[in-house]
Amino acid sequence: MTHDSSAAQSPESSAAEPADHPRQPLWRELRDAIRGTDADYTKIPLRRAVFLLAVPMVLELVLESTFAVVDIFFVSKLGPSAVATVGLTESYLFLLYAVAMGLAMAVTAVVARRIGEGKREEAAFTAVQAIAIALLASILPALAGIFYAQDLLRLMGADAWSIEHGYRYTQWMLGGNAVIMLLFVINAIFRGAGDAAISMRVLWLSNGLNIVLCPLLIFGPGPFPEWGIEGAAIATCIGRGTGVLYQLWVLFRGGKHIRVTMAQLVWRGAMLWNIVRTSLGGIGQMIVAMTAWIFLMRILAAIGSEAVAGATIAIRIMMFTMMPAWGMSNAAATLVGQNLGAGHADRAEASVWHIGWYNMGYLVLVSVLFFAFPQQLVGIFSTDPEVIKVGSEWLRILSYSFFIYGWWMVTVQAFNGAGDTITPTKINVVFFWLIQIPLSYWLAIHLGWKELGVFWGVFVSETSVGAFTLWLFTRGRWKNAKV
Repeated sequence: MTHDSSAAQSPESSAAEPADHPRQPLWRELRDAIRGTDADYTKIPLRRAVFLLAVPMVLELVLESTFAVVDIFFVSKLGPSAVATVGLTESYLFLLYAVAMGLAMAVTAVVARRIGEGKREEAAFTAVQAIAIALLASILPALAGIFYAQDLLRLMGADAWSIEHGYRYTQWMLGGNAVIMLLFVINAIFRGAGDAAISMRVLWLSNGLNIVLCPLLIFGPGPFPEWGIEGAAIATCIGRGTGVLYQLWVLFRGGKHIRVTMAQLVWRGAMLWNIVRTSLGGIGQMIVAMTAWIFLMRILAAIGSEAVAGATIAIRIMMFTMMPAWGMSNAAATLVGQNLGAGHADRAEASVWHIGWYNMGYLVLVSVLFFAFPQQLVGIFSTDPEVIKVGSEWLRILSYSFFIYGWWMVTVQAFNGAGDTITPTKINVVFFWLIQIPLSYWLAIHLGWKELGVFWGVFVSETSVGAFTLWLFTRGRWKNAKV
């Protein structure tokens, strides 16, 4: 494969089907994507590589977002305070997600690079060290959640019902955070190796079980216990725990691209430190973004439970509709990491441009939906007029930024897939901490715009960060990252 810069400017040139790779029927490509293949993503036609990786990643996250929507649908039947409890608890979970996602970014980058270099045994050793880090990182949050759940809710400005009745939800979600950490990290191992179909099946299993158990344990029909909001958390822990067991079984049994053996269950300090070092930037960028969300939720909590509930429902709807875009973005991380490992920097860049155009087109359609039917969408989950008003306001305002947001998602994953997790961290500090939080507070509290101030603050910061990150990607320094 040539390495001239024209491939980056014209991605179609890198995606052309060679004569010895005739195009297969779409149904056969779809079957291969869902089943998983042993294809070398650094050599097959680029368009096919994108398809084989993106389809299972999109389907994986579609079900993840489906569960998020189903979960809040059932919890909303318990009232605005129950929804607010979920939203406030998720503010703390976002910190855990930050660690898990930051670690997952590093794991994907390192595993993808080793696979691209043809070092599959080193990739397996990397997987073992990553699992050890995930388990160690889950200990302190579990202890805090089990023993200080009410204090944590009180700190976030929760109302009396949440503190007296909803705290058990927080106990379960934080206390069982190890399954969250492991789900993220082990799926990152599979994605980095190119086994995206396995990650898809894991979340199908765990979230499918969640969806079935959630209403049964919340409302207690027939022989099932009626645990209310606590039942939602228990269902989630059971579903995710089952997913982790399946992950470990497949990892040791062996996927298409990676397998861990008993001989590789050893401590490798240098390799573990390399993962931690690489993950620091990823954890940093996620912590910046997630803590910004905590501050926003704290501002909304000062406005009222309806504001928190409306924002929580809106973010679940956004998660549901945006997960396919994140799935395509995750494919970019794998393709960038593997192709840089194989020495194909031009192909790595071309994959990002391909996926970026797909993402933009999809999210433009989503923005039209949000702009045209915001009240109807929020009304599916709540009949409270104030909650519907707040949630629909956020959907409509953020629909204006989706044109550029799809590019931000892909380019950030390109940096992360290359192992350059520091650059997105610096970007997040500026746009989320120095712009989003102060601007949202000033508009919401100082100018008295209330929740509208928060929503417009988010719009300004996220539109700006998308445009800036895309510009930075075009400069190409990410191609020189070492992991």
